[in-house]
Amino acid sequence: MAYREILFEVAGRVATVTLNRPDAMNAATFEMDEELQRAVRHADADPDVGCIVLTGAGKAFCAGDDISRAWGDPRMEQTLAELAGPNPPMTPFVELALGIDTPLVAAVNGVAVGSGMDIALACDVVIASEKARFGQLYAKVGLMPDVLGLWLLPQLVGRSRAAEMLMTGEIIDAAEAGRIGLVSQVVPASELMDVANDVATRIAANPPQSITHVKRGMRLAAGREQDQLAEVATFVGHGLAHLFTTEDHKEAATAFAEKREPRFTGK
Repeated sequence: MAYREILFEVAGRVATVTLNRPDAMNAATFEMDEELQRAVRHADADPDVGCIVLTGAGKAFCAGDDISRAWGDPRMEQTLAELAGPNPPMTPFVELALGIDTPLVAAVNGVAVGSGMDIALACDVVIASEKARFGQLYAKVGLMPDVLGLWLLPQLVGRSRAAEMLMTGEIIDAAEAGRIGLVSQVVPASELMDVANDVATRIAANPPQSITHVKRGMRLAAGREQDQLAEVATFVGHGLAHLFTTEDHKEAATAFAEKREPRFTGK
């Protein structure tokens, strides 16, 4: 499968997708977005892939949309027409990331602003290099945040801090991102990919059906109040009723009793 604006590789049970326009700070184009979606779908469909790492080539993660190439693309007219329609679609990559079962780990190596920050927010785990920068710059260019900025960011950092970021368009550094809970870890730049791969490998080593239920359950539970948990409880009950019957659960119990490492098959 050939790609022009991303890199794709699989090592062990971890697939790595690298945004590969370093001379343009990996600014997003229609082509890059389509290739990113294709690669993630391909990895998600592969039963031998247990986790996907997203990162950027060069000094940036993703500097948002490429204004000249993306906003000047003839396809932009069709996109705007769809957004103005009665049922505007969710941004395709965001919908994809929220819908797939394979966990996504963002290894943010540099600037992640605008749609670049949205890509990071769409991931289940975000690990930042000490050189990472984050910002929702939409207000500065007369636009508004995407779904994840409005829905997920307040859950991560609190409503007031999210409103400040969204309404001022400020850019925060990695240390601040770690302090407010936007990322799970901040690590030296030289260690970023090693740490991201370690986290991804540890995720991928667990029973796939268990990880799928964790990801689906977290999405289902996000933002709910206590009196809205009945649907989550149903999901948990049905999930556990199934997981207790799986071969991987039985293998985990047997391996624990025999004091050995389990061998999971996804069944």
